[in-house]
Amino acid sequence: MGSLSIWHWAMVLLIVVLIFGTKKLRNVGKDLGNAVHDFKKGLNEGDSDGTKKDEIIEHQQDDRKA
Repeated sequence: MGSLSIWHWAMVLLIVVLIFGTKKLRNVGKDLGNAVHDFKKGLNEGDSDGTKKDEIIEHQQDDRKA
């Protein structure tokens, strides 16, 4: 009964495509990609305002100690 083989994963993928259809899966993939892109953009905006991640982390650690 070990791990699933490639044929098991192929059958799962086929069933998912039959249930949801390729158009809906494409939209889900696009939405997920946009969410990741926006998340990365938000992280980079935090760096562009002059504060660095290390400084923020040190500040948070100092607040916890106090």
